[in-house]
Amino acid sequence: MTISSAGHKILVFYGSYRSDRVGIRLAHYITRSLAARGAAAELVDAKEIGLPILDRMYKEYPAGQAPPKLEVLATKIKAADAFVFVTGEYNWGPQPGLKNLTDHFLEEWFWRPAAIVSYSAGRFSGVRAGTIWHHMLSEMGMVVVSSTIAVGNISQTLDEANNVTGAGGASLERAFPKFADDLAWWTEASCNQRKKEAPPY
Repeated sequence: MTISSAGHKILVFYGSYRSDRVGIRLAHYITRSLAARGAAAELVDAKEIGLPILDRMYKEYPAGQAPPKLEVLATKIKAADAFVFVTGEYNWGPQPGLKNLTDHFLEEWFWRPAAIVSYSAGRFSGVRAGTIWHHMLSEMGMVVVSSTIAVGNISQTLDEANNVTGAGGASLERAFPKFADDLAWWTEASCNQRKKEAPPY
């Protein structure tokens, strides 16, 4: 059974700053695939936004005085129903660009589900960074769904047009429906609960 994502506002975050970015293909694929299920999915590219290294969190600015791009992003995060984090792996850890963007906010993330998609050029598929993200997102007030997607040999899985290719692409196509169903279930549950009762803090 496919669980509908219709009406869900989902932000898909991607954080590589490298000049030759291949993981962006996966971020586009996830965004497009969620939209095909009826979600209002939007890609948030940390490099495109270009936040500075964290000095002051959004909440630490007086009301109305945050930099415009920080204000715009905060508004999008607060309005979202769920999040997807597409992460590569640098030296067993998360990409600093995505981590930096995420750390600019805290309460804005609360009481929504988050899902993790990892990738790498090799066979380990970025799972070590993905595991670290589980802990961080949970600490930041999100409910991290158990289903994940991990893509190895990223350049052989999605082509330059962000379309699946080869055995890796076929595997990604098989994995996506369960991942999306898990996220949709938790998204619907959290939306209903917030309508029923305000979060405790």
